[in-house]
Amino acid sequence: MEKIPEEGPALIIFYHGAIPIDFYYFMAKIFIHKGRTCRVVADHFVFKIPGFSLLLDVFCALHGPREKCVEILRSGHLLAISPGGVREALISDETYNIIWGNRKGFAQVAIDAKVPIIPMFTQNIREGFRSLGGTRLFRWLYEKFRYPFAPMYGGFPVKLRTYLGDPIPYDPKITAEELAEKTKNAVQALIDKHQRIPGNIMSALLERFQKKQKIN
Repeated sequence: MEKIPEEGPALIIFYHGAIPIDFYYFMAKIFIHKGRTCRVVADHFVFKIPGFSLLLDVFCALHGPREKCVEILRSGHLLAISPGGVREALISDETYNIIWGNRKGFAQVAIDAKVPIIPMFTQNIREGFRSLGGTRLFRWLYEKFRYPFAPMYGGFPVKLRTYLGDPIPYDPKITAEELAEKTKNAVQALIDKHQRIPGNIMSALLERFQKKQKIN
């Protein structure tokens, strides 16, 4: 928690689980312990779901654009983005592969707002909920309609631990491409250090009864 500033802006970049339940807890903990809210960029489809408007307001969610993200950060707020978004949520699996493609908009936001980036990853997030989006049919449906048709299963009470990496400070000399790659490597380092690959639901459940964490 000490890596989250007491005041002032920061951009939090996180790996997207099938259902980002870890981020809900993360937001709650920041509010309880720091008295701060953290805005989050959400996919445009969730804003079209009936009855979700109040929930999105509670979670301070927005769907962009880039200029709005920069404005929020320049106003001194915390902002979170998952570059992988829905594609990563659906297609990534227990191997925890990062699926960002060539996305670098988040890096340009950080550069324009002159803020640090804080990488974030939650151990066992793929074991809590699993997605079948990696199958050929559901992957095609998503790429065709940009809507998450893939079924999910889970709700398993696995042990979740959220890790924050060292902040990547603002550097006026770095390009968006370089910063995006640097951030991706930082998130990957958290995965390599803290996550069993491939993930295993039973092992993640048993971790609830372990007093000490086993480091890879």
